Amino acid sequence: MATSILGRMSQLARANINSLLDRAEDPEKMLDQLIRDFTSNIREAEEAVAQTVGNLRLLEDDNREAEEAKAEWGSKAGAASRKADELRTAGNTVEADRFDNLAKVALRRQISFEEQTKTYAGQIAQQTELTSKLKDGLNKMREKREDLVQKRDELVARAKMAKAQTKVQEAVRDVSVMDPTSELSRFEEKIRREEARARGMEEVAASSLEEQFDSLDDDMDELEVEARLAALKGG
Repeated sequence: MATSILGRMSQLARANINSLLDRAEDPEKMLDQLIRDFTSNIREAEEAVAQTVGNLRLLEDDNREAEEAKAEWGSKAGAASRKADELRTAGNTVEADRFDNLAKVALRRQISFEEQTKTYAGQIAQQTELTSKLKDGLNKMREKREDLVQKRDELVARAKMAKAQTKVQEAVRDVSVMDPTSELSRFEEKIRREEARARGMEEVAASSLEEQFDSLDDDMDELEVEARLAALKGG
C-alpha cells in the first residue's frame, strides 16, 4: 500500500497544473477535479504514513527487546562462566563443566538475539527511509493542494469579475443605443438641413428677383431710346 501510494504521490507532485489547465475546456471544473484527487490521495497517504510509522515503532520496540535480551543473556553467560571458574578452582570440575555448558547456552541465545537486532536494524533503516519519503510526499501534496485551492479561488474571482465587467459593458452599450442625446443630435441635424434648405430657397428667390429688376432696367432703356427717336423726328 505504502509503495503504491508513494508512486501516486510522486506522479501528482510532478503534475504540470498549468499545462492541464491550458488544455482543459472548463478550467474551473478541472481544478475542482484535481482538488478532489489530491484530497483523496492525501487521505490515503495519511493512512499510509500512520501505518508505516506504526510499523516502524513496532520494529523499534522489537529491536529494543532484542537488545535487552541480548544483554541479559550475555550477563547470564558471564555469570555462569564465573561460577564455573570458581567451582573449577575449588576442584569441583563436574559442576564447573555444568556451569560452562550453561554459559554456552546463554551465549547461543545471545548470538541469536544479536542476529535479530541486525535484522531489525536493516528493517528499521528501510522503514525509516520509507516513512521519510511518505511524509515528504504528503507535505508536498498538501502544499500543492493549497496552491490548487488558491488558484481555483483566483480563477473563480477573475471569472466573476469578467462577467461583471461584461454586464457593465452591455449596460453601457444599451445606454448608448437608447441615449437621448443621440436622438437630439439627429433632431439637430434635421433642423440644420431644414435651415440649409431655407437658405437655398432664399438664394433662389433672390436670384429670381434680381433677374426681374434687370429686365425692368432693359425695358426702361428701350423706352428712353424710343422717346429720343421721337424727339428727333419731331424736331
